[in-house]
Amino acid sequence: MTGKRSGSAVAKAQAIAAEVRRRIVERQWRHGDRIPDEADLAIEFDAARATVNKALQMLADEGFLDRRRRAGTRVAIHHKAVFAIPVVREQVEQAGMAYSHRVVAYRQSPIPAEIAARLALPEGEVLVHMRAVHYGDGRPFQIEDRWLNPQAVPGLEKVDLGRFNANEWLVLNTPYLHADLAFSAENADRRDARLLGARHGEALLVLHRTTWNDLGPITTVRVAFHPGHFVSTEGRSG
Repeated sequence: MTGKRSGSAVAKAQAIAAEVRRRIVERQWRHGDRIPDEADLAIEFDAARATVNKALQMLADEGFLDRRRRAGTRVAIHHKAVFAIPVVREQVEQAGMAYSHRVVAYRQSPIPAEIAARLALPEGEVLVHMRAVHYGDGRPFQIEDRWLNPQAVPGLEKVDLGRFNANEWLVLNTPYLHADLAFSAENADRRDARLLGARHGEALLVLHRTTWNDLGPITTVRVAFHPGHFVSTEGRSG
């Protein structure tokens, strides 16, 4: 019972952090703004103050918030660029759920113009293209649409990415040198809705992330999260 309560508190803190982050990313709370006190946020989110404190500390650790005693919590003016790419399995398990994942598409394919521009590669270059769904207790947790560059990922051809999910394998095996990261709110298209069990047109938090090493672009991935889920970022490479 204690484990379930702990998992529930972590999930609640992640959900609160996701909403606070959304307000910052979408400029509802701007750089330098003081955000509401923990007590007010606890009332708004129907949560314990300790849970709110945990959520705000997550974002402070990521550089989104500046927390000072007696001065309150403000949106950071300079958001630090160091971040860690989370292992989705760990996120799911920390929320008290059983993890599983499924690869729904995997093939070599020429990159379209949008992906070529993101990776600074010639349009039509052939990379590995895959789509996967991550689950918590059998329910969709997040989906990813990923392009992988074998030239920058030695040994990729030997990896069974149906068994070892690409996110975790890359985090553990392919360090990056720099990355681009962007969040947006997008309406679920029919594929998103089907894979996430969401409504067509429902607003989703979407992450676009691209990483590079000294061999070139490693991967670019579009991650769409089921409504209410949260992504944490700090400094690894999947």
